[in-house]
Amino acid sequence: MKSKAYMNPYLAGIILGLVLLGTIYITGRGLGASGAVKSVALSTITELAPEHTENTTYLKEYAENYDGPLKNWLVWEVIGVVIGAFFSGVLSNRVGLQLERGAKVSEITRIGTAILGGLLFGLGSQLGRGCTSGSALSGMAVMSFGGIITMMAIFGSAYAFAYFFRNLWLK
Repeated sequence: MKSKAYMNPYLAGIILGLVLLGTIYITGRGLGASGAVKSVALSTITELAPEHTENTTYLKEYAENYDGPLKNWLVWEVIGVVIGAFFSGVLSNRVGLQLERGAKVSEITRIGTAILGGLLFGLGSQLGRGCTSGSALSGMAVMSFGGIITMMAIFGSAYAFAYFFRNLWLK
């Protein structure tokens, strides 16, 4: 069975903007993903090594106003995104395991760089106090100067690094 074409990116951007505005109107907060990972990581660390949480200033301060991952709406948002993505894949006939990579990139290199990129992005999201959706999209939606700077840094660095990596992927 042939898969359906992807949605028009401009239409998808408009829908994402409407979802973001609806989220801010209903919940008083924007979208985010790194906060969900942070919430689950804090719960895991606190369960496995509570003394580490008590002895680490960063974790201790975060844990003081923390009710657990099930009371964190970002965790539910990410669960909803995963479920929604799965149903979207089923409806578009795109569900399956596939490793996309450039012709010059081995599978090990692709998986290793994906993990490294994810770790660096996670570290950057914690240093910058938010990820692309939390800091940049939601920040820009409320005209935050920090959100605008974050978005400029994300897209600027993506264009800069794309120059160096495009030959690995496209040729």
